[in-house]
Amino acid sequence: MKRRSSSRPVRRPSWIAILTVLVVASAGVAAQAGEVLLLDWEGAIGPVSAEYLRDGLAEAADAGAELLVFRMDTPGGLDTAMREMIRDIMASPVPVAVYVAPEGARAASAGVFLITAAHVAAMAPATNVGAAHPVGVGGKLDETMAEKVANDAAAYLRSLAAQRGRNQEWSERVVHRSVSVAADSALALGVIDHVAADLDDLLEQCDGRVVTTAAGERTLQTAGAAVVVRDLSWRQEFLRRITDPNIAYIFMMLGVYGLFFELSRPGAIVPGVVGAICLLLALLAFQGLPVNYVGVLLILVGMVLLLLEIKITSFGTLAIGGTVSLLLGSLLLFENAGPLARLSLRVVLPVVIFTVVFFLAIVGMAMRAQRRRRVTGIDALVGEEAEVRVAEADGRSGTVAVFGELWRYAADVPLRRGDRVVVSGCDGRRVIVKPLSADVDTTTEGRT
Repeated sequence: MKRRSSSRPVRRPSWIAILTVLVVASAGVAAQAGEVLLLDWEGAIGPVSAEYLRDGLAEAADAGAELLVFRMDTPGGLDTAMREMIRDIMASPVPVAVYVAPEGARAASAGVFLITAAHVAAMAPATNVGAAHPVGVGGKLDETMAEKVANDAAAYLRSLAAQRGRNQEWSERVVHRSVSVAADSALALGVIDHVAADLDDLLEQCDGRVVTTAAGERTLQTAGAAVVVRDLSWRQEFLRRITDPNIAYIFMMLGVYGLFFELSRPGAIVPGVVGAICLLLALLAFQGLPVNYVGVLLILVGMVLLLLEIKITSFGTLAIGGTVSLLLGSLLLFENAGPLARLSLRVVLPVVIFTVVFFLAIVGMAMRAQRRRRVTGIDALVGEEAEVRVAEADGRSGTVAVFGELWRYAADVPLRRGDRVVVSGCDGRRVIVKPLSADVDTTTEGRT
């Protein structure tokens, strides 16, 4: 009788089971560390930064990102663009962390509002935040209006701080007194949530944090998360470049030069096309900048005065007035607009000097050349002296020698051979002459 072995054969795991375990494990890892979208912004807050954040939030929502990090270094910017960005953050189902970095960066003015509105506020070491007192756009505010604007900004910032559980008293002082603090002090005052050396450090500190978004409460799982960097599109990068006040100013001046050349030399085409394109780009940039149109008018008046100096003898008065008007217009072009639209003197002074030299020297020489008497062709004979070589019977026509050439002439008075005359004009192929001396006999008696 045969005995059955009590030992059972060992089953090897199938490939399907192995793949199932791997999928489940990878899903668990993904649940623990979702994707983090990183936006980088350096410069003033304006329409381009608002569009950049809005597009980033839409992409993060579509991808189901765990967190969107808006890393910024800003001196401030436009109130309208800032409020638009804050509304997008408030309505976002994806948590937003505003991170002031790298070391040496700052979040001033509009940057203070953005970091206060964020679900997570963080700063790198050696950075600062503050100085959120509003400034006027396009001119100085009177005392009453300035107080209204400051109170409105303070109330807005205080409401943001209350919603995010941050220091409300400091929010009042940062607007009314323009205080500014370093990263460590901001953390101690409850202005921010974290001081992080780098992005990895920030994600480690955010891990497990509970935040409230438009979609409800979420517990962040960011430790070891994959970071996806979203760069500016080529359009946004182009708009960011031209909305730099110095670039916009140069575009405006080039546009004026081009149109001036086209109007003074109709049909040149190239200066007109280039000038029109530059002016349109300047106007596009001005839409995102707080332009003081008094400054624009002063620049145009300055150019007109410089042009008049070429045509009118004012002994330098018009030139001085044009230079002063041009300089003041350039300095006032974005007056009191804060750091968003601060023109650099390293740009303004060379442009003003070049414009003055351009109008007084180059344009002046061109206009003087236009007024200069022609030296070629039949018109060049006007004003030249000639001698009558042949006089017909009436003496009012014949031949004169001028420039070593013989020309038929016509005269209003009878002339004789050998008389000295001057050419006063041209009539077809004849020259009009008149006596050079009053001693010429105007009678026809005794002529041969």
